Amino acid sequence: MTPAHKKLFIPGPVEIAPEILAAMARPMIGHRMKEYAVIHGRIKTGLKKLLFTEGRVFLSTSSAFGIMEGAIRNLVGKRCANFCNGAFSDKWHDVTIRCGKEADPFKVEWGQPVTPELVDKALATGRYDAITLIHNETSTGVMSPLPEICEVLRRYPEVVSIIDTVSSMSAVRIPLDELGIDCCIFGVQKAFALPPGLAVFTASEKALARAATVDGRGYYFDFLEFAASDDKDNTPSTPCISQIYALDLQLERFFAEGLEKRWERHRIMAEYVRGWVRGHGYALFPEERYCSQTLTCAANKAGTDLAALKKMLGERGYAFDDGYGKIKGKTFRIAHMGDMQLADLVDFTAEIEDCLQKI
Repeated sequence: MTPAHKKLFIPGPVEIAPEILAAMARPMIGHRMKEYAVIHGRIKTGLKKLLFTEGRVFLSTSSAFGIMEGAIRNLVGKRCANFCNGAFSDKWHDVTIRCGKEADPFKVEWGQPVTPELVDKALATGRYDAITLIHNETSTGVMSPLPEICEVLRRYPEVVSIIDTVSSMSAVRIPLDELGIDCCIFGVQKAFALPPGLAVFTASEKALARAATVDGRGYYFDFLEFAASDDKDNTPSTPCISQIYALDLQLERFFAEGLEKRWERHRIMAEYVRGWVRGHGYALFPEERYCSQTLTCAANKAGTDLAALKKMLGERGYAFDDGYGKIKGKTFRIAHMGDMQLADLVDFTAEIEDCLQKI
């Protein structure tokens, strides 16, 4: 009999700590009450510390893709360069077109990173006033070299950078002000280890100035509405208060662990999973130097029946991912992020090994 709850080793959502779930059960408060503004302000302070920024940080009751669409509507004036190296960056280009914006995809093979050279070549044309980039492409387990790309972006001050850090933020150091990112977007259901439904984003003064010149921003994701509400430690529309309780506690837990220790824990977990993959007849799908710190995408060189493995693991109470999109069955992904510990991965890989002997 399949257990009622499968322990999640998929790339998101991830396992949620009991104390986080308990925090979400706290009684409601009015989102226009002073009590809410106090919590909101405390969260902003914590997020700015985590993101290494003095700029504005906003909370949105939505998935990260809501803000990804909102950023397109707010920040693309002339034409957008969408850098695509997997399913989700491909999707962002599709979103850009559906928003009625002029855009071009710059595609690289799945499993490869977006490179500074590619970004430079695209922007040197002078055609673009915005770019989208996914730092950590979840479909392929590729982490593109963000600091080097941001170094290129400094040569193009007219271009607004829109960067998705959905599955990397908090697991690695991403100093926004140092990098010069204009709009950083992430959800909370991955490395933040919170239930889905809340997104966080930033907007530099350059980004807000751009938004002020763009028509058709809509209302729900209008960056200028967020900025006006931010002055009052609030949101333009009703926020997901239970999620915000959870984020407040989780930031406290981050700093209690220590950011350096948190990043190191993610590095150790990533290295463990990569070593396990190589030691059991599989291969890393990306080049190792571009491998994600929050999930490992493995090439199925051993020819394992991944669907059968997924079913068997599910019956044992473990959620396993057998690849995404066009590489489903050819790859598998193991998450190592959030509140997960190395011991969790040791247990999980032992279960995989036992299942492999029975398939």
